[in-house]
Amino acid sequence: MSPKKRPSRPIYNRIRVLRTERDMSRLQLAELIEANPQTVGALERGDYYPSLDLAFRMCEVFQLPVEAVFSRTEFTPMSADIYAKER
Repeated sequence: MSPKKRPSRPIYNRIRVLRTERDMSRLQLAELIEANPQTVGALERGDYYPSLDLAFRMCEVFQLPVEAVFSRTEFTPMSADIYAKER
């Protein structure tokens, strides 16, 4: 998405992180959510925002609540969350 077309309230996601930690290809995820692999890539890059239905399908695949996958604020790195709790 070009900088001119970026919405004022973006939707951030952890799709790439969740997909790779499950050793899942874009094609595999696309098949599970009944979408095109290019759609998965566009979602991961933030070039496209999912419909509510597509977001729910992704959350079902990852077995996570929607707020663990999508957010209006940028996610902190998961390692920062984990290591901050150990201190």
